[in-house]
Amino acid sequence: MKNFAITGVGGYIAPRHLRAIRDTGNRLLAALDPHDAVGQLDQYDFDIRFFTEYERFDRHLEKLRRGPEGQRVHYVSICVPNYLHDAHCRLALRVGADAICEKPLVINPWNLDALQELEDETGRRVFTILQLRVHPKLLALRETLLQQRGGRQHDVCLSYVTGRGAWYHQSWKGVSEKSGGIATNIGIHFFDLLQWLFGETGESRVYHADPNRMSGFVELEHARVKWFLSVDPADLPFAVEPGKRSTFRSITIDGEEVEFTEGFTDLHTRVYQETLAGRGFGLADARPSIELVHRIRTAPTLPLDDMAHPMLMKR
Repeated sequence: MKNFAITGVGGYIAPRHLRAIRDTGNRLLAALDPHDAVGQLDQYDFDIRFFTEYERFDRHLEKLRRGPEGQRVHYVSICVPNYLHDAHCRLALRVGADAICEKPLVINPWNLDALQELEDETGRRVFTILQLRVHPKLLALRETLLQQRGGRQHDVCLSYVTGRGAWYHQSWKGVSEKSGGIATNIGIHFFDLLQWLFGETGESRVYHADPNRMSGFVELEHARVKWFLSVDPADLPFAVEPGKRSTFRSITIDGEEVEFTEGFTDLHTRVYQETLAGRGFGLADARPSIELVHRIRTAPTLPLDDMAHPMLMKR
């Protein structure tokens, strides 16, 4: 059994990490969040130390590090806003723990270099959540593509619209410096998936960028990808049903739909299982997609051409 601490426990994604910690047979010792609406912790244990102040949480983990082996923290799960990820990873390494950090692992590629130096200094590791890489249907798809691989380039179309209300742009998610913008905040796992399936990145173009949507083209070693990302409910190709139906996710390869809508409920637990077994996704795994979304975020917009996404062409 390993001991865990968690930061950002009051946030949207934290319940998936809490379940993963429990379902892999491990124990949560301490939790941090500036907000105290964290009664969900009682579903897991009544003996979890909870902190609203980072400094006191830091001090507690340091005290545990200097205490008996059975009480020290082995992993810190990080569920805070994107711009805090690298700082909380550094905290984990400093107290002698490995980090398991939500994506994007960092916003800017150079932060990976600093974390690599700290890994080398401390002997601890930073892992991230790339859950699409453990989805059964996508694992099977990758195996099929590898068997078919030759000089051929596939034509791929990625569409992802996840409707968000006015709150989105008033939160940290709507601040590019804190979230990394649309491509980073909602697109990172899809860009990682595409690189995992089709290889290294070549040319990249951006045709449209505003606070609600981005769209462009990226050439990979074995694919030409048209992509469209949006948080505007008006971009959904069906009538919006808040609380029921507000997300559209589609990837086609050579005109054939890749269906992977189901099977998402336990993917975080699978990533935890892989990490605990020594097969986690580390800095090198995260780097290509972080570098790509940084290129996208800082690229100028170009006039539309025949590689623009169909949803953008209709606007």
